[in-house]
Amino acid sequence: MIAWMQWTLPTAIFFATIAAILLVMTVFEVVKPCVERKGFLPIATTRGDRLFIGLLSSAYIHLLFLGLTEASLWIALAISVVWLGVLLRWG
Repeated sequence: MIAWMQWTLPTAIFFATIAAILLVMTVFEVVKPCVERKGFLPIATTRGDRLFIGLLSSAYIHLLFLGLTEASLWIALAISVVWLGVLLRWG
């Protein structure tokens, strides 16, 4: 069924991490529902909205690193983690 994809260990870890984040956010939303709030983003967002924006922008950060620099992707990962933290906290 999914034999078309090359499942390497890093790929499996990536998708498992995304699934775990979604599961934790779902449980957290059930336990402590959030309300929309407006931070530095120009729109009112919920916790899930900020997570989605953070994951999407992290993908763009990695693509920019791949396309524009020869630097290690570990740097892009560090920038993405900091950006996601800032976005979830103050976004």
